[in-house]
Amino acid sequence: MMERNIYNEEHLLFAQSVRDFVAKEIVPYNAQWEKDHMVSRESWLKFGESGFLCMQVAEEYGGLGIQDFRYNAIVTEELARTGCAGPAVGYPLHSDIVCPYIEHYGTEAVKKKWLPKMVSGEAIAAIAMTEPGAGSDLQGMRATAVDKGDYYVVNGSKTFITNGYLSDVVVVAVKTDPTKGAKGISLLVMDTAMKGFTKGKPFEKVGLHAQDTCELFFENVEVPKENLLGKEGEGFKYLMTELSQERLVVALSAIGAAEGALASTVQYTKDRVAFGKPIAELQNTRYKLAEVATEIQIGRVFIDRCVELHCEKKLDQASASMAKYWLTDLQSKAADECLQLHGGYGYIWEYQVARAWADARVQRIYAGTNEIMKELIARSVLK
Repeated sequence: MMERNIYNEEHLLFAQSVRDFVAKEIVPYNAQWEKDHMVSRESWLKFGESGFLCMQVAEEYGGLGIQDFRYNAIVTEELARTGCAGPAVGYPLHSDIVCPYIEHYGTEAVKKKWLPKMVSGEAIAAIAMTEPGAGSDLQGMRATAVDKGDYYVVNGSKTFITNGYLSDVVVVAVKTDPTKGAKGISLLVMDTAMKGFTKGKPFEKVGLHAQDTCELFFENVEVPKENLLGKEGEGFKYLMTELSQERLVVALSAIGAAEGALASTVQYTKDRVAFGKPIAELQNTRYKLAEVATEIQIGRVFIDRCVELHCEKKLDQASASMAKYWLTDLQSKAADECLQLHGGYGYIWEYQVARAWADARVQRIYAGTNEIMKELIARSVLK
C-alpha cells in the first residue's frame, strides 16, 4: 500500500494513543452500548479527560487550542476502524460539527457556558436541522422562533437527531421569519433542560445501534437572545459554510470504516477453511479483496488531499461533496463485498462485518443525501 505523507511523527504518536484508548475504553463496552441504544456518559467523560474532544477549542475555554485538523481526522478514522459506530459517529459530530458553530458564531456568554463542558465531555452536543417534513430541503423547515424582546419563543420539532437523547446543548435551526425562505432561518443554542424542551425515545434503527438518535420537541421554549448564533436570518448561510467540514468528517468515517471492514475480512479469510484450505487461497476471494483494497486506496489518496486542503482552508464545497458521496458509496460497497466473503457468518451480529454493513447504509443519507451531493457537484461542473 502507498505510504501516507500527510502525517508526521507527532501525528502518528497521537494516532497510537487514540488507538490504545479505543481498544481499552470503547471496544469492550460497545456490545452493551448497542443494547442500551446509547454510549455511556462515563465514556464521554473519559474521552474528554483524555483530551480527544473539541481539541481545537482555545485554551481560555478549556481546550488544547489545536488548529491542525489532521488530529481531528485521526480521531474520526481510528474510531471508525473499530466498527463501534455509536462513538464513531457521536464524538466527531460533537467535536467537529456542532462545536464550530458555537466557536465561530456564539456570544461570549454562550462560549463560556458550553465550550469547557463540551471539551470535558460533561455536556454532550447535538445539532438539529432535520424535521419530520423537511430533510434535504432545509428551507422547508417549520420550527419557529418568535421574537419577544429579550427572548425567543420556540415551537416545533426535529427528528433523526444524532446524540439527541443524551444531549445537553443543541444548535437548533429555526424560522425567525417564515416569509423569507432561506433568509428567514436562524440558529439558536438551546439548553435541553429548558422548560418545554422534551425528547423522544431513541429510535430502533437498522444500524448505529449504540447511537442515541431521537426526536426533539419544543413547546413554547423561551430562549434568551444571547443564545442566537451570529445574526438573525443568517442561519442558512452559516449552515452552508460549516457543512463542508461536516461532509469531510462523514467521508473520513466512511474510509475508516471501510478499512476496518477490509482488515477484519482479510483475517477471517485466512482463518476460515473450506475445501481443505483457507478461503484466502481461493481465486474469487483473492480477487474480491484486491478490488476492495484498490478502491479503498484510491479513496484514501483523495480524502488525504481533502484533509490537506481543509487544513489550508481551501477545501471547496464541491470537493467535500465528492468525498462524502463517493466514499460513503464505497463504504457500503466494501462492507457488502466483505460480508459476502464471510458467508453465513457475515449475517451474524457479533461479527464486525455485519455491523459494518448495517451501519454503512445511513452514511449515504445524512449530512445531505448523496443525491444532493451530486447536485452540488453538478452546479460546480456546469457553472
